[in-house]
Amino acid sequence: MKKIIIIVLSLSIVFGFLFWKFGPNIELFNKSKTQGPIALTFWGLWEDESLIKPLIEEYQKQHPNISIKHERESSINYRTRVQTQIREGVGPDVFMIHNSWLPMFQPDLAVAPSDVFNLADYRNMFYPVASDSFVSGNQIYGAPGGIDGLALFYNEEMLNAVGGEPPKNWQEFIDSATKMTVRDASGVQAAGAALGTAGNVDHWSDILGLLLMQQPTVDLNNLATPQVAEVLRFYTGFVINPRSKTWDANLPKSTDMFAQGRLGFYFAPSWRAHELRVMNPNLKFKVIPVPQLSGRNVSWATFWGIVVSAKSQNTSEAWKFVKYLTSVEAERLAYQEAAKVRLFGEPYSQMSLSAELFPDPIVGAFVSQGPSYKFWYLASKTFDNGINDEMIKYFEDGINAVLVGTNPQTALQTVDQGVKQVIGKYIRPVSAPDGK
Repeated sequence: MKKIIIIVLSLSIVFGFLFWKFGPNIELFNKSKTQGPIALTFWGLWEDESLIKPLIEEYQKQHPNISIKHERESSINYRTRVQTQIREGVGPDVFMIHNSWLPMFQPDLAVAPSDVFNLADYRNMFYPVASDSFVSGNQIYGAPGGIDGLALFYNEEMLNAVGGEPPKNWQEFIDSATKMTVRDASGVQAAGAALGTAGNVDHWSDILGLLLMQQPTVDLNNLATPQVAEVLRFYTGFVINPRSKTWDANLPKSTDMFAQGRLGFYFAPSWRAHELRVMNPNLKFKVIPVPQLSGRNVSWATFWGIVVSAKSQNTSEAWKFVKYLTSVEAERLAYQEAAKVRLFGEPYSQMSLSAELFPDPIVGAFVSQGPSYKFWYLASKTFDNGINDEMIKYFEDGINAVLVGTNPQTALQTVDQGVKQVIGKYIRPVSAPDGK
C-alpha cells in the first residue's frame, strides 16, 4: 500500500513539474492555432475585380492573418439570392445592400461591435442619410460604400440657346424647360425636361420620391391627400398640361434622348455620366444639384452600403474589413483606381473628403448635396423584388391612371391602399426613414 502511495505521489510530482515547465507553451500553441488564418468572402456588385484587388491587397498586407475572397455578383435577383444563401448558412461574410433595404435585411445582419464602430464617430464620419439608412435602435448595421443620388444633368448648348441659367428652384426649371422644348403637329421633337411618365423616364420613381420628400406637408403614412395629389398633378403636368408640357409618352427613353442631344434637363445618379460619355463622347453637359422649393433643401439619395452577415463565423474581423473599406484611406484609393479607367470614382461617403470633389464639374454636385440627402422606398434599379419594386408598381399604376384622365385624388385611393400593404409587409410600425 505504501508503495502505491509513493508511486502516486511521485507521478504527481513529475506531472506537476511537466505542466509547470511546458503547460504555458502548450496553451500558447493552442491559442495560436485558434488565431490562425481567417478567410472572409466579400460579395460585390458593381466594381470589376481589377478595381477591388488593390484595396484587398492593401488590407491583407496590414492584416496578414486575413484572407479575403471577392466575388462580383449579378444585380439580377441579387437581394433574394444573397438573403436565401445567408439564411442557409452558405452566404458571404461581407456583402452589399441598397441603402433602403435594412427593413428587409435587419434579422440577417450582424451589428457592428462598439470597439469597431462607435455610433458618435460614425455620425461624424458619414452624411446623416447613412444613419437614416443603416442605424436602428442605436445599433449600426451597415456603412456606406459611397454616396449617390439624383442630380440635374443639363445640355449646355440647349440651355445657352434659350439664354437660360442653371436652375436653382423649380420655377426656374420650368421656365427654361418650356423654352427649350420644340414641338410640332406630331408632338415633342426636342424635350426641355423628361418628367411626367412612368414608362420612358429613367429614374422616374426617384424623381417622384424627391418631389414627395421636398413637400413639407406630405404625410408618407397617408398618401390619399390633396398635398400628394398636387405632387402627382405637378409631375404628370409635364406631359398633359399645355403650359408646362416638355415631354411625350412616345419619346425614346430619357437617357437615350439626353445622349442624342435632344433633351435639356435629365435627372440621374452619378453612374449615368459614365454611360453618357460612352454613348456620345461629344455631348456637352454639366451636372448641378436638384431644384428646390423656396425655404427647403432636400435631395434624393440612392446608394449602396456594406454589411456583415449574422451567420458569419468571424463577425468582428468582417466588421473591421468593412470599416477599412469605408475609411478615408480606402475611399481615396478606390477613387484613384476607378478614375484610371473612367471619368471618376465612387463619390466619397466620408464627409471629411467632400471638399476634394467639390470642384469636379460632374461629381461635385453629388457630394455637395450630401447633407441634404433623404430617401424613401421608391429607389429605381435596385432589382429587389421587394419593398422598392412593389412600392414603385403602385405608383406606376397611379401615374398611368392620371395620364388617361383619372383625377389624381381618385388615383391615390388605390395607391395609398397598396403602399400601406407594402409598408405593413416590410416595416412595422409605418414610418419614414428620416422621421418625416
